[in-house]
Amino acid sequence: MSTHQPPMPQAAPAAAPWQAAPGGAHPGYTSPIPVVRTHLGHALASEWTKIRSVRSTVWTLGVFVVLVLGVGLAAGALIASTSSDLSTENALGFGFFGLLLGSMPIITLGVLTTASEYGTGMIRTTMTACPSRVRVLTAKAIVFFLVAFVVTLVSTTLVALAQVSMLESHGAPAPSGGDWMKATVGISLYIALLGLLSLLVGSIIRHSAGAITIMIGLLLAPLVLALFMFASSLEKLRAALLEYSIPNQLSVFYSNSLSQSGPSGWEPLWIIVGVTAAVFAAACALLQRRDV
Repeated sequence: MSTHQPPMPQAAPAAAPWQAAPGGAHPGYTSPIPVVRTHLGHALASEWTKIRSVRSTVWTLGVFVVLVLGVGLAAGALIASTSSDLSTENALGFGFFGLLLGSMPIITLGVLTTASEYGTGMIRTTMTACPSRVRVLTAKAIVFFLVAFVVTLVSTTLVALAQVSMLESHGAPAPSGGDWMKATVGISLYIALLGLLSLLVGSIIRHSAGAITIMIGLLLAPLVLALFMFASSLEKLRAALLEYSIPNQLSVFYSNSLSQSGPSGWEPLWIIVGVTAAVFAAACALLQRRDV
């Protein structure tokens, strides 16, 4: 009889010992990737990457620059060719027409900066990467405001230089330093804040077409309604709509108000700062309460 014994099963190799995570109460795996606490700078870098990599930014800002430069230069050239004496005109004032039309692409870009992420579902990825919702909205606001301000400042400065050079030969007086400041820096801050207000409305509405419609209505409706209010009983309402309409506030920066009363000087800028701050607070409150 054979005495051969079956081979004994070999013991499994000992598992690699677990390494306790630093500061952890229980043993766990320690990743070789360093853990970095995120901050606003990371959110700013993310939003900058988004806004410069999407085609809507190039198209909307491109249309804005074309309108501001094209319409502004065309208005200046038309006045220079049809008027021989411009001694009472502000040579910078003809940039108003291009900016009034150019405000629409800025409004569109502001809305798309937030509302488009809700339409595509990208907002879920954004909020997963950065759970602090107020930080996300703040980063979007900062990046958009700086982009809109810089593009507007460059465009308005070029138009202002061209218009002054064209109209001074026809007797237009040289603008003062205050006129230059309001027609370049002041109007650029106002347009950038108007776009920022659109961004916040897009965050509240969460629908691109709806938010753009609301902002275009806010831009044009008060002035249009005021023009068709002929009844004497509506005179006070008509005056208020005209004085505080966005087109009239834009014209104030060129010392060419559409009404004899209402905001003057730098007052339109403080008005839109207050309105934008209030809407920003409302947008932050709603963002914290809603699901993405």
